[in-house]
Amino acid sequence: MWGSLGRRGRRADWGAPPASTRLDELKLLAVDMETTSLDPRTGDIVSLGWVPINGARIDLSGAGYSVVRGARVGEDAHVHLLTQEVVDSGIELEEALSALRTALHGRVLLAHFAQLEVGFIERASQHVFGERPRLSVVDTFALERRHMERMGTYPRGEDLRLARVRERYGLPRYSNHNALSDALACAELYLAQRRRTRAESLRDIAL
Repeated sequence: MWGSLGRRGRRADWGAPPASTRLDELKLLAVDMETTSLDPRTGDIVSLGWVPINGARIDLSGAGYSVVRGARVGEDAHVHLLTQEVVDSGIELEEALSALRTALHGRVLLAHFAQLEVGFIERASQHVFGERPRLSVVDTFALERRHMERMGTYPRGEDLRLARVRERYGLPRYSNHNALSDALACAELYLAQRRRTRAESLRDIAL
């Protein structure tokens, strides 16, 4: 677990695209994390995965996955599907976060319920680099909630879970709790949502 960070620190430019970028030209990076807690103040990153999206196309050649050394999974190993031995043989947080920062350059962060990923990235970046990133974020959770509310349907939390939303779009079921497959699942969901939206640019869909 990371210690207290005190002041929130300065913001760093990670190369996010401008809000005026058209969706056909928009580059995103679907990101998912497995963590020991839902609270970045008390939890550690166990693993992270990402999948690039270029316009309306997923680029699996740019996908990445890392297990991060330092977390204690203990009794939660059955949740993360990673034993303590596997976690202990992972890479350092600085290496994992540096790779993510490189992959995110020039892209929008895409996640499902993105506040978790954003919170952990900001805290880890402050810990490793001494600064928090200035991110542009699109959240498939928020996009679906907006759509359901426009349709007069007010969803409960369960209605917005990634697997449940994908099911409504006719997307295949993936096993949960793997950061890479969940990132891919989020990327596919975004493309399904994108086909339905009238949005034209990033500013229409960003948080």
